[in-house]
Amino acid sequence: MEKITKMGNERVFPLLVGMALPPMASMLVQSLYNIVDSMFVAAYSKEGLTAVSLAFPIQTLIVACSVGIGVGVNSYIARKMGERNVEEAKSAVMHGLLLALIAYLIFFIVGIVAIRPFFALYTSDVGIYNDACIYTFINVMFSFGCFFHICLEKVFQAIGSMKVPMALQALGCVVNIVLDPLFIFGFKGIPGMGVAGAAIATILGQLVSMSLSFYFLFVKTKEICPDVRKFHFSFPTIRKILNVGLPTACMNALASLLVVGLNGLLITFSNAAVSVFGIYYKLQTFVFMPVSGLTQGAMPIMSFNYGAKKVERLKDALKYSLWIAFGIMLIGTLLFMLAPKWLLMIFQADAAMLKIGIRALRTIAIGFIPAVLGYILPTLFQSMGKGLPSLAVFLLRNGLTLPLAYMLSTCLGLNGIWISFPLAEVAAAGCATEIFLYMNKHYIRPLKKLEKDIATI
Repeated sequence: MEKITKMGNERVFPLLVGMALPPMASMLVQSLYNIVDSMFVAAYSKEGLTAVSLAFPIQTLIVACSVGIGVGVNSYIARKMGERNVEEAKSAVMHGLLLALIAYLIFFIVGIVAIRPFFALYTSDVGIYNDACIYTFINVMFSFGCFFHICLEKVFQAIGSMKVPMALQALGCVVNIVLDPLFIFGFKGIPGMGVAGAAIATILGQLVSMSLSFYFLFVKTKEICPDVRKFHFSFPTIRKILNVGLPTACMNALASLLVVGLNGLLITFSNAAVSVFGIYYKLQTFVFMPVSGLTQGAMPIMSFNYGAKKVERLKDALKYSLWIAFGIMLIGTLLFMLAPKWLLMIFQADAAMLKIGIRALRTIAIGFIPAVLGYILPTLFQSMGKGLPSLAVFLLRNGLTLPLAYMLSTCLGLNGIWISFPLAEVAAAGCATEIFLYMNKHYIRPLKKLEKDIATI
């Protein structure tokens, strides 16, 4: 129980750093994989890079649903641990895995029907169309590896076990990176499979992570290992998981829909614009994924101490999370502002892509600093079991970007699309701040009295 009780007793800053560093490192490895994957595809062909850029939102949608389920399970388990209700926490693990299976089956069925007509909407180039279809089919058909692995990753994080999910995700990414060039270009007896090879490398990495996740859950982890024979389905448990998880999934899915909409708008300008946007999305993971890793470390701490009614520890976790996220975003801003050409050349950008991309990266980076509030404050809301306020902030961060891009592109062209990003981030930051002030007044401050009452018992 040491990993669990330390969230209510250990000093908050070293606890946060200790819990956040493993997922942050894991997210950085994932970012490295995303970039290396695209670098190999770009070296294979420019058409392949465009195809993968068009397919990217579907991959993002799979991850969005996986993370949504995982975050719901994570928040629920951490709160139950804070309440010392271990059996209910164990039950949540099985319910989370059931939700992951259902989500995978939905993607499998819809993917069979919808992938080809989806890509037909975006390109008439036969090569790009075929590459996009085969890449996406492989990723969707075997996406159960992603669903189960991410769900179990959040389970481990909920009990303060951060090194296991970091190691498992890192191992999956290493498998991806090693296999990418072998499967894309071929090596000795391995035939070169192009874009399909990149997809196969991806799912093999996910399957490795999934398999080891199950091993650690049922063989190595004692705190939260469920007894499958005693499992009883509980709709209230499903509802409580989805209360946080569904808004999270919708928030992340909205990001995927944003990419779909922007790709549709950008391709009316040029294929180079789509490729630049795809490159940006890969590069920004180096900034946003470490912050996402930070939230993964912060959420169980916040959830535990909210459940345990330890208000000062809850606020300390929020304060330190904001400062760390600010530092990460500041570094990202400086990198995008000062070295955009160097970043683009990693992907062998040609003259057309450089002309579009340098301005795009510098403009979008203006929104990185206000995004701190749009990331960290919703994490607090989720840790309190308040999923809808998080959804409201994310709706602004992503839902506002697309209509702004359409409106501004009519008068400013491509530059209007890039400007829409920082404008949406500023609006979301303002919304998150207003919601936090309300939450602090009506939910957090009243806990102080309960905290004092508990201390006197």
